[in-house]
Amino acid sequence: MAVERKFISEGVRKVRVEKYLTKELKRAGFGGMDIARTPLGTQVTIFAEKPGIVIGKGGKLVHQLTQDLAQNYGVESPQIEVQQVQNPSFNAQIMAERLANALERGWYFRKAGSSIMRRVMESGALGCEVIIAGKLTGARARTQKFTEGYIKHCGEPSINIVEKGYAIAIKKLGVIGVQVKIVPADAKMPDHFAIIEQKKPVVPKVTVTAIGDIDTEEPALPDETTDEEVQ
Repeated sequence: MAVERKFISEGVRKVRVEKYLTKELKRAGFGGMDIARTPLGTQVTIFAEKPGIVIGKGGKLVHQLTQDLAQNYGVESPQIEVQQVQNPSFNAQIMAERLANALERGWYFRKAGSSIMRRVMESGALGCEVIIAGKLTGARARTQKFTEGYIKHCGEPSINIVEKGYAIAIKKLGVIGVQVKIVPADAKMPDHFAIIEQKKPVVPKVTVTAIGDIDTEEPALPDETTDEEVQ
């Protein structure tokens, strides 16, 4: 069971680190992270909308994050790399945070959800799904779903192709959970196919010669000899 426990502990550590970075880098537009083991240590790649805020003045914030990951979360020799998100509309985590912020500012949930979904689809995404759950209009919790385009819900495409983001909006009535799923424009679906036109084979040209132009004379046969002449 040692191998199983190792995988579980690494998964728990990754979730804790992601939760910590989401809380600390909320102002920077945190868009997710990636952890990879290298011979020199652990490479932590942070995707953010505003990399300058993540780095901090003179690299102070990055240095503090590195110390916290090593001391509090048991990450071995962390090396933080910050990358800017080129198109925030295709990043599900950033859009989920924006939706949660809009709900906290007092936006009506239908207007906020449809606005986020429309922005994602106008950017060229293949599909988008927004799920808002919690005490939206009264004392009882409910779930509202907005869907447009093409979304995969099961199988390997839902894991590798669909971008997922989750955020929480804290309001007076309670906590509202926000989930955003996006299929980017460059996603290649397994059930997508294209018809390739078959090229017609090139027929070689055949030269036809008229019958009258062919020499039909048979070669002359040697003179026939009789038995008497041979004798």
